[in-house]
Amino acid sequence: MIILFVILVVIASIALGFIVLVQNPKGGGLAGSVGGINNQFMGVKQTTDVLEKGTWIFASTIAILAIVSTLIFKSASTGSGKNALENLNTQQPIKK
Repeated sequence: MIILFVILVVIASIALGFIVLVQNPKGGGLAGSVGGINNQFMGVKQTTDVLEKGTWIFASTIAILAIVSTLIFKSASTGSGKNALENLNTQQPIKK
C-alpha cells in the first residue's frame, strides 16, 4: 500500500513538473507555438487553459495523496500506538 502511494505521488510529480516546464513564465510557452502550428491546433487561449487546469489537477492530486497517506499510515501503525518511524531501531549498537 505504501509503495502504491509512493508510485502515484512520483507519477503526479513528474507530470506536474512536465506541465510547469512546458509553460513559459511570460505567457508564450506551449501556447505560443505547438510544433510550428500557431492558432490552428487548439488556439492559444485554450492551450494555456489546459496547461493551467493540468497544473491545478496534479498539484491537488499530490496534496490529496499526501494527506490521505498520512491518515492511512498513521491509523495503520503497529499495536503499541506509535507510528512506523518511532518503531525503527535507531539506537547505536553497543560495542564491547
